Amino acid sequence: MIRKFKVLIFLMFVGFVAFADNIHFVMEGPEAVAVGEQFRLGFTLNDSGSDLQLPDLSNFDVLMGPSTSQSSSIQIINGRTTQSSSFSYIFILRAKKEGKFTIRPASIKVEGKTYESNSLTIQVVKGQPQAQQQQSSGQQSSGQQSAQGQDDTPVGSVSRDNLFVKVAVDKSNVSKGEQIISTVKLYISQNVPLNGFDEVKLPTYEGFWTKDIAVPTQVNFTREVYNGKIYQVGILKKTILFPQQTGTIKISPFEITCLVRQRVRQQQGFFDDFFDNYRVVKAKVVSDPVAIQVKDLPNAPANYSGAVGNFSITSSLDKTSVKSNEAITLKLTVNGSGNLSLINAPKIEFPQDFETYDAKTSDRLNASEGGLNGSITFEYLFIPRFAGTFTIPATDFVFFNPSSRQFETKRTEAFTLKVEKGAEDSNSSVVSSFSKEDVKMIGKDIRFIKQNNLKLTVKGSSFYGTFEFYGIFILSIIAFVVVFVLNRKKIKENANIQLVKNKRANKVALKRLKEAAVFLREHKAEQFYEAVIKALWGYLSDKLSIPVADLNREKTASSLLDRGIDQETVAELMHLIDDCEFARYAPAAYTGTMNDVYNGAAKVMGIFEKQIK
Repeated sequence: MIRKFKVLIFLMFVGFVAFADNIHFVMEGPEAVAVGEQFRLGFTLNDSGSDLQLPDLSNFDVLMGPSTSQSSSIQIINGRTTQSSSFSYIFILRAKKEGKFTIRPASIKVEGKTYESNSLTIQVVKGQPQAQQQQSSGQQSSGQQSAQGQDDTPVGSVSRDNLFVKVAVDKSNVSKGEQIISTVKLYISQNVPLNGFDEVKLPTYEGFWTKDIAVPTQVNFTREVYNGKIYQVGILKKTILFPQQTGTIKISPFEITCLVRQRVRQQQGFFDDFFDNYRVVKAKVVSDPVAIQVKDLPNAPANYSGAVGNFSITSSLDKTSVKSNEAITLKLTVNGSGNLSLINAPKIEFPQDFETYDAKTSDRLNASEGGLNGSITFEYLFIPRFAGTFTIPATDFVFFNPSSRQFETKRTEAFTLKVEKGAEDSNSSVVSSFSKEDVKMIGKDIRFIKQNNLKLTVKGSSFYGTFEFYGIFILSIIAFVVVFVLNRKKIKENANIQLVKNKRANKVALKRLKEAAVFLREHKAEQFYEAVIKALWGYLSDKLSIPVADLNREKTASSLLDRGIDQETVAELMHLIDDCEFARYAPAAYTGTMNDVYNGAAKVMGIFEKQIK
């Protein structure tokens, strides 16, 4: 009883310490502001505190604060109830002068114990006068161009200083196989109201092996200072690149069409001067190409495995004592950061009398802003055929380390394997001195007597002229004629490329929609909308005999109308494409559902399949 009481007291003490150490005090604020601009500086605490001590804020004017608030939440999961509280302290500050300022941690007391927050760095840049902002906005509104062709939507002419896209890489001079982080960023000036996205053309990354980094489906914009000006910056795509060739490799530009909401001032009458109208215009922005200089690896050793990065290697043997003819697995695991997916299996010199098989590869990888990290495992299965004591030698793993710019070698441990005589190895003592290549069959004059019932034939009889002979002959002629006719028909159909693509269109579209259905069941919105729009464009390319690269909205609509498709169905197709683009790049502005998009795509392709021949 006393022992249980001590254990209970100990657990209560551990729980109290864990609760006390679970206090979080966080300071939050913008990374960049302009001189004279007001901004919020917030402190969040997950418990009730007192005696808040602010750091030195002499570089800013404190206009208001603290404004306090409290929020609570209760969660019930599997019958277990958890409750959490949050206390916020908000201050309104204004920047006095330009520069980069670091706000030191604040402190607060919780039950007599003092806790400190994190520090925060804020960059203050020169502010843009209000008159200049209005002039810039007016120039954007007056600089619009009308649409080309049948599209009545105007194409924007927003200044490059106010809206542009950039492909940023963390390094541009690397060695072959060295990983590069590529980030596609959209920069938007604060006076440009973005309303969504339309058409997107991703870089091809030719010459690289790529691995995408997961980014939120909804673009989150943060403040960033670029060329002395504050922009709202959203990350559209992150990719890890591994160059596979040397020399200069160019990353193709990234293209995106933004939908910008702009003011249109009409001056047709006296009262029109007092009212403003708005319209959504298209502004196409294209990034500059990026050049990457790739150097070859210097004097690669003969046992180089193709690994570039920083790695370690471990090995393990599932058994060290077995009987002959039993299977054994040797595992080599490479851990680290680099081109793990491109590493070749290290070569192991097994004893000559072992029967070996090709290595099986498995990996556990994580693509993040730090690069490609994780592990890759090589499993070697082998079977010792004879009894004895064998040594599996150590294995050298050679990789190129970009940090030191030289090759490094890691070595595994050697293993001693004891193999005992197995039940099926009765003659192993006689032939143990010979290798498996030396064993040969030296006698072939004695065969086993066949004991099965055999069918005997009369001597001198012949199959020629029998009923079975003529039956097989006639069936062969008929089969030849059928195959010949079908083959000629297929050759004729294949010669008509347009007919082949037309027949294949529905099958390919259904296959792609089948992939979209899988993403629909798994509630993977981004992959679902991407699969639907690829199915639509691929189907239209095959059905209309127009390459995908040449397809656009105007040409598609014109071709469909020429083939007798009614205007309502064409408008429904364009609406589906718009929904997919909005759902992928501006999910907050999209109000439809994935089921509506899937059913609409199936309906439209069904109509096209019936009417387009």
